[in-house]
Amino acid sequence: MSISEKEKELLKGLANNDKEAIEAIYRDNYNLIQNLIINNNGSEDDARDVFQEALIVLYEKSKTESFELNCQIRTYVYSVCRRIWLKKLQYAKRFESQVEFLEDTVPVEEDLEVHDKLSHQYGIMRSAMGKIGEPCKSLLEAFYVHHKNMIEIASFFGYTNADNAKNQKYKCLMRLKKLFFAQYKNGN
Repeated sequence: MSISEKEKELLKGLANNDKEAIEAIYRDNYNLIQNLIINNNGSEDDARDVFQEALIVLYEKSKTESFELNCQIRTYVYSVCRRIWLKKLQYAKRFESQVEFLEDTVPVEEDLEVHDKLSHQYGIMRSAMGKIGEPCKSLLEAFYVHHKNMIEIASFFGYTNADNAKNQKYKCLMRLKKLFFAQYKNGN
């Protein structure tokens, strides 16, 4: 998927420290990131910090000749901010779910071997999701975790219609499946 000329110019402007380009990226993306952070146990200060970190990442990437943006700036900034925020939540131990009644969630008689196998498979899936890259990771999470429909996904990710978004989701799912089974067969 190619990005628009406007986005290419914004990226070029960012690389050249163009104040207007930086302001445009900020104006077009900050509210989305603020909502993401505030809706996930964060504050406005957290949102500003995370957004600044993501802009630094995008700035550093835009300065390298090998960097090629293959999604909208909005999608890239959102996925970087999301990743930064999840890491901060994990670090602060806010992300871990609190289990008050452990006996209700994990029966004592449960076969530990089955539990270990499932835990291993979830680990492989997490690893595969980490390796799949953007925008596939965000697209699959939008559909399977956040239960967004194809029209919403097409709009958010900049696809021309829901069918194109569905095709991309299928390609991403096949890529994830390939990564998962390659790791599963290798025992990683």
